[in-house]
Amino acid sequence: MAEADGWSTIAKEWAELWGDFANPVHERIIAAAGIAEGSKVLDVGCGSGEFLRALEAAGADAHGIDPAEGMVAAAGRGAQLADAESIPWPDEEFDVVTAVNALQFAEDTMDALQEFARVLKPGGLVAISNWAESDLNDIDSIESVLDEDDDGEEEEGELRVAGGLEQLLGDAGFELVEAGLVEAPWHAPDDDILVRGVLLGEDPDTQQAWADVIKAAAEPFKVATGGYVLANALRYAVARKPS
Repeated sequence: MAEADGWSTIAKEWAELWGDFANPVHERIIAAAGIAEGSKVLDVGCGSGEFLRALEAAGADAHGIDPAEGMVAAAGRGAQLADAESIPWPDEEFDVVTAVNALQFAEDTMDALQEFARVLKPGGLVAISNWAESDLNDIDSIESVLDEDDDGEEEEGELRVAGGLEQLLGDAGFELVEAGLVEAPWHAPDDDILVRGVLLGEDPDTQQAWADVIKAAAEPFKVATGGYVLANALRYAVARKPS
């Protein structure tokens, strides 16, 4: 609950600074899963609702859940409060279940995937996406300078490494359809947005204290306009529930 409360507190700022960050993988998932007019889709961990709006634009009957009240409020129509392990719909209700930058917050990853399978129709699809490994994300190189205890040897989670999503979905009984890597650059038009985005949710005093360190770390990513472009990548996998 504490983690959900934290996301509620920063929901508005998240939507402002990072809300459209995952748009490239949203587009890839819509295409890979064949989401179109009339598809009934559940987005788990819907956050501030950017993917819900993209799904609606594709013609889908889109629904979302999130454990953070602030995120549900930001997402608006189609979103409700719930977590990944307790989806408030009956069995075999959806054509597609998605989770973008969300599955890592489940208390038990396998329990969450089994719940996804429960609400999927036979032959339905699950689509998962998460940050790729640190070496492919410029934001990680900046964040690493903020952790004084970081020894540079932190082990990557199974959802981030190559083949991890595919292995996880296979272990959960799904049949892989497609997997890949999507570039997802983050644009910070000025120093203020850069610092606020890196220190999302931190108070102004903390932001001011770390501003020079962050700007120095981000110097390699500065562009001619004075802003910053950080190259990042998201892994995704789409898999089918057996009929």
